[in-house]
Amino acid sequence: MPPHSDEQGSPPSFWGSRYSAGLLVMGAVAGYFLLTEHLAHVLQALPYLLLLACPLMHVFMHHGHGGHRRRTEKTDADQPEERP
Repeated sequence: MPPHSDEQGSPPSFWGSRYSAGLLVMGAVAGYFLLTEHLAHVLQALPYLLLLACPLMHVFMHHGHGGHRRRTEKTDADQPEERP
């Protein structure tokens, strides 16, 4: 009689398997060789990446406080209800 699916438990996620460790090691080795062989190219692109980071941070960091909307502008939702 085959066991029920409730007794087996869920299969392990990819990051909990041994294949993820092998993939991470291979990725680290590939990254190391890419960086050592192309270090001059990476260093040449560094100032441009820094300049590119400024507008990207501006775009992605302003989503939390409503953008550039002034604090003096109030909507109907911001106004307290008047009582008679």
